[in-house]
Amino acid sequence: MIDTKILREEPERVREAIANKGNDCDLDAILTMDHERRQLITTVEQLRAQQKSVNTEMAALDKGSPEFLAKVEEMRAVASKVKEGDSTLKELEEEWLQSLLSIPNIAHSSVPVAPTPEGNVVHSTWGDIASASPRAVAHYDSDVFKRLSDFPRGAKVTGAGWPFFQGGLARLIRSLINFYLDEARDNGFEELMAPLVVNEASARATGQLPDKEGQMYVIPQEGFYMIPTSEVPVTNFYRDEILNEADLPIYRACYTPCFRREAGSHGKDVRGLNRTHQFDKVELVKWVKPGESYDELESLRGHSEQLLQKLELPYRVLLMCTGDLGFTQTKKYDLEVWAAGQERWLEVSSCSNFESFQARRANIRYRPQGEKPVHVHTLNGSALAVPRVLAAILENNLQEDGRVKIPTVLVDYFGQEYLT
Repeated sequence: MIDTKILREEPERVREAIANKGNDCDLDAILTMDHERRQLITTVEQLRAQQKSVNTEMAALDKGSPEFLAKVEEMRAVASKVKEGDSTLKELEEEWLQSLLSIPNIAHSSVPVAPTPEGNVVHSTWGDIASASPRAVAHYDSDVFKRLSDFPRGAKVTGAGWPFFQGGLARLIRSLINFYLDEARDNGFEELMAPLVVNEASARATGQLPDKEGQMYVIPQEGFYMIPTSEVPVTNFYRDEILNEADLPIYRACYTPCFRREAGSHGKDVRGLNRTHQFDKVELVKWVKPGESYDELESLRGHSEQLLQKLELPYRVLLMCTGDLGFTQTKKYDLEVWAAGQERWLEVSSCSNFESFQARRANIRYRPQGEKPVHVHTLNGSALAVPRVLAAILENNLQEDGRVKIPTVLVDYFGQEYLT
């Protein structure tokens, strides 16, 4: 949720931000509603003051006197108007708060302005894509993947896009997760285990509602949502709390399975590991002071890059343009790994700064010394998502005999040098 002070004092800046992100939001209607709401608040406050004044005057009169009885009638009339005003104001407040949820976050000034993903900028690259295995094939066509994954049985048990993994492939997935978590710990992130379902308030706080409800699985009996990422439960860990200034910044790492409907996804780009309805991911979340959040974003990106470098996987970093920036973010980097068999880049991480947008929705604040509480800035980054990293390992490290060489950093986790 954006700062209402900015909405009122810099409406054209907000209007430009809405246009740059390509969102459909009637800002004029929202501004009109805000004006009506504030006028009504003033009217109700004046009526309450009148009510208090009449009450004071009545206290000085003899009960039963004509003047007293006249004041009683006046009091009733004012009380009726206050009740009516309160009722109208309550409805308007609810409508007003709902309308604020439709306004996207304002992109940072360093974000490229462009309407489509073609406007994304390559921020940096690492590794040599030409050095990937000359024997690389798309992972979903490799013998080892066909043998150790089972999509038909997953479809039988659940549905399309819910595969089984077995044997060495299952162990390699677990090795990646443990590697990610150990690296996060070494970088100062405390591990957290989180629920896999959240309530509506949590989904709204991080911006999944009302923006991405079509991508989430719903448990209607309970009004719960299966998490699309552990960002949602972890960010809400401190919802409606005031943090100690001395505790900031706070870093948390969380591994969870993630669940996404991926409605409308089809074709060759979603084959195999490229897109499934359930996948594993380690998420890094930060709560920081406002003046430090962009330095923290660069640090967060560095943590994710470090993982890919240790896995010896070529990758590139994209600075996302306004048209490809999410509803909630002010600035975002995407990390894409090179998959040699498919000869394409696969997104494996997004590192984002939300400034106070999520914290306003979640009411997460801290109290600077001697001042009123202010909202923290929140950040999160994938470090990393498992499936596409796994796809790159299977493709880039494919050997002539059909085995897959395990990255050196994973050998101790996996227990052997090759996946067979």
